[in-house]
Amino acid sequence: MKKFLVITCFFFGGIAVSQAQQTSPVWPGCEDAEDKTECFNEKLNAHVREHYEYPMKNNAYVRGQVKVSFDINKQGEVVVKSVEGSEPLVNEAARNMLEKIPEMEPGTLNGEPDTRNFTSTYRF
Repeated sequence: MKKFLVITCFFFGGIAVSQAQQTSPVWPGCEDAEDKTECFNEKLNAHVREHYEYPMKNNAYVRGQVKVSFDINKQGEVVVKSVEGSEPLVNEAARNMLEKIPEMEPGTLNGEPDTRNFTSTYRF
């Protein structure tokens, strides 16, 4: 009987967890998109192309690779958590680019605003 009770608890607990409804943050302009996640990714890639400013040192562009981590918080604001790379000028330029991401509709968990983390690697 104890085994049956334990199995039943796991079963119903699993159903409750699997029914959690999540939505991704919605980038401005993606409100009516059929696939909001795909639209978010397209807008983020366009933002990187348009807003990253290559730093210069000794009349040459400085290049490098960075791993960035940022949150879209419950208010839809970008919070840069980390920018890691071997070239400090590239790190600073990447941070500046991330800070220009527009506010957006936050992601939700079961209908309530929820913070979402994003991590990406870029080669500039």
